[in-house]
Amino acid sequence: MAKEIFTTIIGSGSYIPEILIKNSDYLNHEFYDPKDNQKFNKDNEEIIEKFKEITNIDERRWAKDDQVTSDLGTLAALDAINSSGIDPESLEFIIVGHNFGDMEKSTQRSNLIPNVAARVKQRMNLVKPSIIAFDVLAGCPGWVQAMIVADAFIKSGTYKRGMVIGADVNSRVGDPHDRDLMIFADGAGAVIVEAKESDTPVGILSHAARTDAVDWAELLVQGPSLNPDFDQTQRFIRMQGQKVYVYALQHVPGVAKEALKKAHLELADIKKVLIHQANQKMDEAICQRLMKLYKMKGSTEDIMPMTINELGNTSAATIPTLYDLIKKGKLAGHEINSGDNIIFTSVGAGMHINAIIYREP
Repeated sequence: MAKEIFTTIIGSGSYIPEILIKNSDYLNHEFYDPKDNQKFNKDNEEIIEKFKEITNIDERRWAKDDQVTSDLGTLAALDAINSSGIDPESLEFIIVGHNFGDMEKSTQRSNLIPNVAARVKQRMNLVKPSIIAFDVLAGCPGWVQAMIVADAFIKSGTYKRGMVIGADVNSRVGDPHDRDLMIFADGAGAVIVEAKESDTPVGILSHAARTDAVDWAELLVQGPSLNPDFDQTQRFIRMQGQKVYVYALQHVPGVAKEALKKAHLELADIKKVLIHQANQKMDEAICQRLMKLYKMKGSTEDIMPMTINELGNTSAATIPTLYDLIKKGKLAGHEINSGDNIIFTSVGAGMHINAIIYREP
């Protein structure tokens, strides 16, 4: 077999913010019902208990008041540089998947100029102009989509080495009067990708993606507070949770199967499914539906590691953070070894779905 160029990960990093927010911290919040914009006629203890039952989120991490998305992304990037052992000036591109840019807590307004990737480059003091830096906005699937872009760069021979970051500060885009506020968290993950010539497939083997922008785009949008007395000029993330669940269950397994088919693999060949963490019950249902497509049965516990219980939904940061924690032996009961086949898959605002099949070098 002739040698081909493949995209491989040679180092990873992550940053988990220091501020711990527990479910009990929401006991004094005023939550409003999205159906009628009226206060819920139930205790917050009941609301939080039901939330925990559905999502399995106990706690999450928030960025410090003086940190923004590019700060978190830089810390994850430096960790990835350190673990790879490369000279950062050898990078040829930096891509950041995120949602809201740099948003200072005092203003709660997205700042996207310069873009987050350029700010990461600045904070790393990488002065070489040929290191291009740009962002990918694709909702929670942002990091996976950025990896697909990086793979195109590398497979085409345009570039040989780059960095792909997923970072978000979601704590500043949640409506303080919406129960969904409890889902969102902050964090960043990063990987160094590099071209590898090989006569056997390695690294990124295949990918698949779809965007349903006509019938499903309104499931995740920005809108005013549910509290009519709150400043209605501010915009917060607004999610139709049940419909997102239905959409994800219908379509994510099919995208993962398409990627597997392109890689000439079966689900039985997969060691780990690293899925975006937004709702544990939803993720388990998606994985079970994928298993059903291959007439497989059993628990998802071994194949699908979860961090949502402690880290919440960190959006574009979820999957690279999860990968980094496993690679560094920080997630009990899970490991990734040479030759293991992994699925990276995500679903989110757009609505977008994507999946990558990756073989650990």
